[in-house]
Amino acid sequence: MHATTILMVRKNGRVIIGGDGQVSLGQTIVKGNARKVRRLAKGSVIGGFAGATADAFTLFERLEGKLEQYPGQLTRACVELTKDWRTDRYLRRLEAMMVVADKDVSLLLSGAGDVLEPEGGVMAIGSGGNYALAAARALEDQDLDAEAIVRKAMRIAAEICVYTNGNLVIESLDEK
Repeated sequence: MHATTILMVRKNGRVIIGGDGQVSLGQTIVKGNARKVRRLAKGSVIGGFAGATADAFTLFERLEGKLEQYPGQLTRACVELTKDWRTDRYLRRLEAMMVVADKDVSLLLSGAGDVLEPEGGVMAIGSGGNYALAAARALEDQDLDAEAIVRKAMRIAAEICVYTNGNLVIESLDEK
């Protein structure tokens, strides 16, 4: 997926998802302050997307429906969403990836049917995702909180990836 970077870090009772604001069409930057990270399920779930914007909004709407159907069961809602994503003719064509988290679990969702929980509490998607992931893993054992790790790792990704900028949107949840 090009044109974005989304990073999720879970550390010391907090989960943070950060996303950059760049929207690119080919080689052109068309917007620098897009909001690719948002709250779902009345604020109890946070998520970020990489890929086609309309496709991501469709998936967020579908996930909202699954979360209403299975309240408090993020994993079950995500599994049901990815089942639909793989089998529904319309959804199968959607080009996006998502990371979502609640107070208990963090997951990556893809149209290939993946519902993956990260090892070590760090996960990233998008064109700058590998840069942000490497930076966050390097910062994990430092005396930094989850938000500081996300901010520093995203800054590093923005310095490396031409499809990532430094305009961050950050959402957080506390584990309680």
